Amino acid sequence: MHGITMGNHTWDQKEIFDFIDKEERMVRPANFPAGTPGRGYTYIKVKDAELAIINLQGRTFLPPLDCPFEKANELVEQAKKRTKYVLVDFHAEATSEKLAMGWHLDGKVSAVVGTHTHVQTNDERVLPQGTAYVTDVGMVGPRDGILGMERVAVMQKFKTQLPVRFVVDEGKWHFHAVCIDLDTATGLGKKIQLIRMDEDGVLFE
Repeated sequence: MHGITMGNHTWDQKEIFDFIDKEERMVRPANFPAGTPGRGYTYIKVKDAELAIINLQGRTFLPPLDCPFEKANELVEQAKKRTKYVLVDFHAEATSEKLAMGWHLDGKVSAVVGTHTHVQTNDERVLPQGTAYVTDVGMVGPRDGILGMERVAVMQKFKTQLPVRFVVDEGKWHFHAVCIDLDTATGLGKKIQLIRMDEDGVLFE
């Protein structure tokens, strides 16, 4: 495993504080306040190429953090001094905010990949200036739950508005991802493909 990006559930398990400062492959949203444990970006090397991974979190329908657009400007400028390959994972709720980040960084980074909503979107494209984009890459986990959780409890929550305990569902799984081809001369995107698999095999790619 080369890199792990986080999001709004970064601090849900207290054990993370034992290793987040030491684990260089793990990045939490860079726009958390200064002094927050962990790092908001990292560099990974694959063969002769180095990829910068930047993690940011949106602010619409999520806790207020520092401006992700300003933080993106700062970190992209820093990363481009070291490598032409830059991936931004934008962990956000609102489609509009993710699209805004894609357009904001078009031509400046290799790819902007949205995460958080668990449902893979069918809007993958290479933007006009060369940044590969998808609003949400999807999830890996139980296929027949609700966003990975056991569905009866989630349904009860919606129907009654009473507190319930969510448990990870079991059973059939599915795997969502994207495959992005990059231009070795510019570092920009050439092609982005959705990948979706379940226990029965590849559904589309």
